[in-house]
Amino acid sequence: MASGSRAAHEHQQHQPQSLATSNQRGHHNTESVSKAIAQYTVDARLHAVFEQSGESGKSFDYSQSVRTPTESVPEQQITAYLTKIQRGGHIQPFGCMIAVDEPSFRVIAYSENAREMLGITPQAVPSLEKPEVLATGTDVRNLFTPSSAIMLQKAFGAREITLLNPVWIHSKNSGKPFYAILHRIDVGIVIDLEPARTEDPALSIAGAVQSQKLAVRAISQLQSLPGGDIQLLCDTVVQSVRDLAGYDRVMVYKFHEDEHGEVVAESKRPDLEPYIGLHYPATDIPQASRFLFRQNRVRMIVDCHATPVQIIQDEGLVSPLCLVGSTLRAPHGCHAQYMANMGSIASLAMAVIINGNEEEGLGGRNSMRLWGLVVCHHTSARCIPFPLRYACEFLMQAFGLQLNMELQLASQLSEKRVLRTQTLLCDMLLRDSPTGIVTQSPSIMDLVKCDGAALYYQGKYYPLGVTPTEAQIKDIVEWLLAFHGDSTGLSTDSLADAGYPGAASLGDAVRGMAVAYITKKDFLFWFRSHTAKEIKWGGAKHHPKDKDDGQRMHPRSSFKAFLEVVKSRSLPWENGEMDAIHSLQLILRDSFRDAEASNSKAVVHSEIEELELQGVDELSSVAREMVRLIETATAPIFAVDVDGHINGWNAKVAELTSLSVEEAMGKSLVHDLVYKEYQETVDKLVYHALQGEEDKNVEIKLKTFGSENDKKAIYVVVNACSSKDYTNNIVGVCFVGQDVTGQKVMMDKFINVQGDYKAIIHSPNPLIPPIFVSDENTCCLEWNTATEKLTGWSREEIIGKMLVGEVFGSCCRLKGTDALTKFMITLHHAIGGQDTDKLPFSFFDRNGKYVQALLTANKRVNLEGQIVGAFCFLQIASPELQQALKVQRQQERSRFSRMKELAYICQEVKSPLSGIRFVNSLLEATDLTEDQKQFLETSAACEKQIVKILSDVDLESFEDGSMELEKTEFSLGSVINAVVSQVMLLLRERNLQLIRDIPEEIKTLAVCGDQARIQQVLAEFLLNMVHYAPSAEGWVEIHVHPSLKQISDGLTIVCTEFRMVCPGEGLPPELVQDMFHSSRWTTQEGLGLSLCRKILKLMDGEVQYIRESERCYFLIILELPIPRRGSKSVN
Repeated sequence: MASGSRAAHEHQQHQPQSLATSNQRGHHNTESVSKAIAQYTVDARLHAVFEQSGESGKSFDYSQSVRTPTESVPEQQITAYLTKIQRGGHIQPFGCMIAVDEPSFRVIAYSENAREMLGITPQAVPSLEKPEVLATGTDVRNLFTPSSAIMLQKAFGAREITLLNPVWIHSKNSGKPFYAILHRIDVGIVIDLEPARTEDPALSIAGAVQSQKLAVRAISQLQSLPGGDIQLLCDTVVQSVRDLAGYDRVMVYKFHEDEHGEVVAESKRPDLEPYIGLHYPATDIPQASRFLFRQNRVRMIVDCHATPVQIIQDEGLVSPLCLVGSTLRAPHGCHAQYMANMGSIASLAMAVIINGNEEEGLGGRNSMRLWGLVVCHHTSARCIPFPLRYACEFLMQAFGLQLNMELQLASQLSEKRVLRTQTLLCDMLLRDSPTGIVTQSPSIMDLVKCDGAALYYQGKYYPLGVTPTEAQIKDIVEWLLAFHGDSTGLSTDSLADAGYPGAASLGDAVRGMAVAYITKKDFLFWFRSHTAKEIKWGGAKHHPKDKDDGQRMHPRSSFKAFLEVVKSRSLPWENGEMDAIHSLQLILRDSFRDAEASNSKAVVHSEIEELELQGVDELSSVAREMVRLIETATAPIFAVDVDGHINGWNAKVAELTSLSVEEAMGKSLVHDLVYKEYQETVDKLVYHALQGEEDKNVEIKLKTFGSENDKKAIYVVVNACSSKDYTNNIVGVCFVGQDVTGQKVMMDKFINVQGDYKAIIHSPNPLIPPIFVSDENTCCLEWNTATEKLTGWSREEIIGKMLVGEVFGSCCRLKGTDALTKFMITLHHAIGGQDTDKLPFSFFDRNGKYVQALLTANKRVNLEGQIVGAFCFLQIASPELQQALKVQRQQERSRFSRMKELAYICQEVKSPLSGIRFVNSLLEATDLTEDQKQFLETSAACEKQIVKILSDVDLESFEDGSMELEKTEFSLGSVINAVVSQVMLLLRERNLQLIRDIPEEIKTLAVCGDQARIQQVLAEFLLNMVHYAPSAEGWVEIHVHPSLKQISDGLTIVCTEFRMVCPGEGLPPELVQDMFHSSRWTTQEGLGLSLCRKILKLMDGEVQYIRESERCYFLIILELPIPRRGSKSVN
């Protein structure tokens, strides 16, 4: 459905994954590469079939592509396929193309329509002037006006030539204007020429800037969306792109882990058929096309019916011209036919690139991943100019950045959910037998997405949800022991493909399975049904008049092909899910072993030895797991021995430095790997750590060992940790770091610039920071002395250049397109009147030195107050900044220490609470008076309240309203008793009298709600009143006034008003401020009051604090339903 589309699929054998290997992430990476290679083979086979079907491809049997099994494909066929895609030798006719040898400017290739478009045709009337000709060997500069030739020559000298696009040039013969879009290839420079719509370069620049402004407006809209909603983000971007580019239909395609695609968002013309929810096979968008999207992120097809134009090239060229980066590359015939079948004549496809990881990237410091595409369709021919496409590309980069943050947030929330579930499951194991994880809630089904789960423990079967029968599970266990006995578990999305002979008897209900071995006889299973049951697409329903046949390439055929494939398999198991299962597996192993030990009455010596060996195995397993985590961590980690020689070097630091593990081992960290100016710092780090003093957050500068062009410094902020052996002797130092090369987070108060702009810019004062000024079209107007010194580029060289692309991009190289996008957004925001403060901004100066700064951009106004550009200055790190960062680190260490204390308290208080609970249970079994029973009930209520408070580890749920409230029946009297009991000791200590004004009927009134939360709220407010009441013969009063309210459906509500009163001034003003107004509390009491107010709000209650002349009080109003079976009379 995008560039190079064709609908087809192969039947691939999916081998089951091992649950825990020595390097699980490496295994995922290898598997991903293998899938990609296999997909290339299938794509090549289908390409050959299509090519053999005739020039039009009409005899290409679409449906056969689903049924055809995987066949071996000759290497020549794969080469021919890739050549056809990347070096097809044809372009689209809406522009023309010229390829040039870079040093000599001689033409080495050109499209057949170039002469006509440039006006270079044979003259009917002889002329005295020698006519220009276009042929191989022609100097390309002679084809354009002198000023255009100068611009081309200047562009050819740029390091990053694509950042100067488009270059505005005119044909020498016809005078017609063109957008020249340049890029380098293996044999020279390709110039794509697209006719421009105006002859005024100034208007073209203004038009390009206007397109950028529209993109920035759309980007601002994306950035203003609430977080945590990826669907809303996708829905917004399709509407923004449609408003910007004007196509009939705009869609977001998402590529799933198994490479198949899905339309997840759509904005379209009302009369068009919807594609939202459409799934299509991986082969619809071949791997070769996906590779092209990583190189050239925007792809426009103007008219799928247009006849492609051939490229004529120099006979001396060994291979056809590479068109990977060309904006004019012709579509493959298969894709053109697909577009025509679906009624889409024109299209615009844009890559959505996000940050990858070590599993997805095949190398390189900044591994990027193609998450999906934003695709536009039009029912008639459509061509949008390059500046508008460039603006759309900026929008896609911003969308990718925003999407990446949302995906990271979703991943963190998922990890938090998994961790919370694991904690609850672990708590069950501590309190109950291992079978509690399948018999109680939450269960193991809540850990990962599945249709069923089961525990096979000591020969007994405990199923949950959709699972095999007991006989079938025993057969699966026998198969596992026979064929995967040496493994610790496996996962597969197709039991049939994994080789299980009884897969057919399980039916569609059980297609995929993940299993974790707890012991050699005990297993944990998760099951998934076939994928097709979860897939729905409205467009899949045929209209009665539709005449599509199964062979035509069409979205409906793609959907059918996808369903044909997935009906025999489940959704694949994601890496994060397998990590969660593996973590639970380790916990369960310990738990099951403890359970077996506690049930044993006598253990012989051999059994003890076996248990010790098992313990050693478990320790080895944990040790291997720790080594794996270190080796595959996304943070650079390395270690040295006591002599300072490398003895540990993980994959991330190897990637950053281009120095393999084998090459790094034995090298001196100080003398071989660190820059000279940092050697003293690193030497001190090693010395301190060997003495047991561990330094943190220290910046070091590492060398790189790639090619000469790639040797750039790597900045890493490290924590140095002492490495100890089993006898607790220090044997080396381990460094855990963070790569800050791309951006250094700086925090400091920057210089407050005031006064006249011109005076500041031209002042020789060394305190004046680097300053540059932009006009409303982002052209550079000023470039002060400090900026000259910082960048190495003189004012004369920079003035008049475009700040986005030419200055910052080509002259001062930025790291990646994301940095350029952020700079463009910042500049346009300032021009639009929106100032930006302290944006991290990094670039390479003229000599290749990496500069890190903070960018501030403000609007620039004229005397009439009109915005005429932007005023920008850079702040470089200073000693004051370093001091501020040091103070910040100390504060962070202090906060971390407090967090550890809190975590310790929350953990350790559970044991005495368990003891209290046990004693209470013993007391309940004895003969008690009514008063004693009431005391015991109050004690149990307070104990339950403590447990509820200890579970409040996620305070964000208070803020966003996601905290879950219980709804149980309880007596209001028991709540009041529990609340009063919590203040009695303080009342006695302060010699205060408690006055109760509580109606008798309220003490036995039954209501529904969260008892522990209501206790917590009321106790907090009452405790504060007791704490701040005057102690000299003082008093505190609690007054309760209930009233009934009848709801229309027969439900009765008791509206209860609580007043907690004390004489005098009451609470300090800052405490009240913390409670009601401050988002950042300053006291612990203020935090408690603030959180209780939010809990009350979640229960639809309210609280007021009222101060009168001689007294003050809390007024709490809470409405609670009365159970339907009846209600007591309340006056």
